[in-house]
Amino acid sequence: MPPPMSNARVLVTGAPGWLGSSLVEALTSSGRFGPVEQTPERVRIVSLPGSDARSLTKTGNVDVVTADLRDRRLPDGICDGIDTVFHCAGVIHAKRIKDLYTINVDATRNLLDVAIKSKVRRFVFVSSNSPAGLNASPTQLMMEDDPPRPYLNYGLSKLQSEWLVNDAHRAGRIEGVILRPCWFYGPNQPLRQTTFFKMIKDGHPPVVGKGDNLRSMSYVDNTVQGLLLARNVPAAAGQTYWITDRRPYSFIEILETVGKLLKVSIRPRYLPRLMGDVARLSDSLLQMTGLYNQEIHVLGELGESIAVSIDKARRELGYDPEIDLEEGMRRSIEWCRSMGVVI
Repeated sequence: MPPPMSNARVLVTGAPGWLGSSLVEALTSSGRFGPVEQTPERVRIVSLPGSDARSLTKTGNVDVVTADLRDRRLPDGICDGIDTVFHCAGVIHAKRIKDLYTINVDATRNLLDVAIKSKVRRFVFVSSNSPAGLNASPTQLMMEDDPPRPYLNYGLSKLQSEWLVNDAHRAGRIEGVILRPCWFYGPNQPLRQTTFFKMIKDGHPPVVGKGDNLRSMSYVDNTVQGLLLARNVPAAAGQTYWITDRRPYSFIEILETVGKLLKVSIRPRYLPRLMGDVARLSDSLLQMTGLYNQEIHVLGELGESIAVSIDKARRELGYDPEIDLEEGMRRSIEWCRSMGVVI
């Protein structure tokens, strides 16, 4: 028998997880996120079998539905009574290429179909910078209406998911909103971000090229603000928004900021840009075989610019990212240490 559904009006996927957990914590507590004043409300989360969501249920305002979104036979009533779905679940680094499509595309399709059948009002989809690819010019920020140039299979899988949401919206079946955060950072971070901190702590982080390439980053609370606005602003329906910090940062600025907070003097290992080009080619060839290597993939884009403009989100949503790089990284490091992670 399926679990009884509560009177929650919001459903969140990807919890427990980096962004999903932060969003659930925001929805179930009182707080201000930029222009958004949040009061506690009940939330329904969809958690993978075997996931431990106990940390999110302590407030008593969270109901857990256990389901694998890749399975078309989702539990009955999973979206009953829901006004807004926040679809945060997805995978960035998968062992097999086909997993990118089953987890990112098939799961989105299945959840979207159920949401439509249950007459959910709004479906907020968390995408990525990867459908837009890399900056054509380091000095030209990417905009929402730029033609998509998906970066390899991850970018294509997220772009295909965006198409599903946009098609459903255009058909009048549901209000779809797409948010594109960039490089996440902040509390609840996964191992890969902690590894990044440890590389900086060692004092010799790798830099491809001069380190002057620009990267837009998305502190988790700034991203949560964008999600809450995407739910509440009527004009957001049918739109796509970049959701990042106020400005892009150079890669060397990111390293130096974290180094300062960790009280280390960094002496980067500068690698020729050719090494990044070779890694990107190797990544492409490897993915053609259906396989994926995270280290090669990260190296391939390490020296590239992925920098965007948030002017549209500011103008249409009232988005006002309050946390900048230094404060966000300080909070990230404090969270790691509070969890017993040695940095």
